[in-house]
Amino acid sequence: MTDPGAGTPGTFGPDTTATFRRADGGPDDVAATPGLTSEESSTVAALPWGSALLIMRRGTSTGERFLLDADRVTAGRSVHADIFLDDVTVSRKHAEFVREDGQFLVRDIGSLNGTYVNRNRIDQIALATNDEVQIGKFRLSFHASPARRPGTEGQAGPA
Repeated sequence: MTDPGAGTPGTFGPDTTATFRRADGGPDDVAATPGLTSEESSTVAALPWGSALLIMRRGTSTGERFLLDADRVTAGRSVHADIFLDDVTVSRKHAEFVREDGQFLVRDIGSLNGTYVNRNRIDQIALATNDEVQIGKFRLSFHASPARRPGTEGQAGPA
């Protein structure tokens, strides 16, 4: 069966793209990120340059969001951790997210059960958008800000 509206301007065919208007004056049309709800896509699109968002995908608080906007953010079972993950599968001082040269690294800091990125045990690794970080039984998706570095508007090359 064919979709009579496919390819016709102003109608929705099988290949549609969601777009969002940014409140911060960035590009008007930001395509929805696969695997994110429209609200999550809007939140990621509005992130300031140099920040990122972790979204809980599996664990006791599915859907919870953690903003990475500092040079170092700790995750663990300690109540002093920036990201408190309350489960015995998580060490008190489990992992840290470190901002270096405009990107985020995740580093295991001596946990018993290890830290995993995309199901591979790591000591330290640079994160890319949509990477899955596993800390104990918790799984979080990583989303870097799509905003360009201030002062680079209109310049060619990477942000």
